[in-house]
Amino acid sequence: MEKVVNLGTFLKKMHKKIILKDLYNRNYYVQDFNKFKKHITEFHGNGSSIHEENGFVFRIDQKFRDNLFKIKKSD
Repeated sequence: MEKVVNLGTFLKKMHKKIILKDLYNRNYYVQDFNKFKKHITEFHGNGSSIHEENGFVFRIDQKFRDNLFKIKKSD
């Protein structure tokens, strides 16, 4: 298991699966990484906001976006 970044809310890459830690320290397995990234760009592109997905809650800020876009999903 390779740790990609270390944040309060951190991202891990594990065997081509993207796992996000939400605000409650729960693991969220991103089903469609490209769709997730597109949504973050379109609806959370600047400033700080809260994103809820399937019961998981994320604080989206510039640090989160920067780290999210460092991940390259290879299928």
